[in-house]
Amino acid sequence: MEFTAVFEKVPEGYIAFVEELPGANTQGATLEEARENLKEAVQLVLEANRTLAEESIKGHAVIRERLAAAG
Repeated sequence: MEFTAVFEKVPEGYIAFVEELPGANTQGATLEEARENLKEAVQLVLEANRTLAEESIKGHAVIRERLAAAG
């Protein structure tokens, strides 16, 4: 699966976000810096979502499995 990164030029550099992943947004002085920061933001959002999900199912009988999404 791939995500769509959106970069907008602003006076300070670039702002960036991922269309499919609310909360994954950042900025950078250069386009390359914004790209790198966005990769980190995606990782942080996914880790935070996983932590929240794990807390919400704690003590529940659940089935967990890997899911490969076609993109």
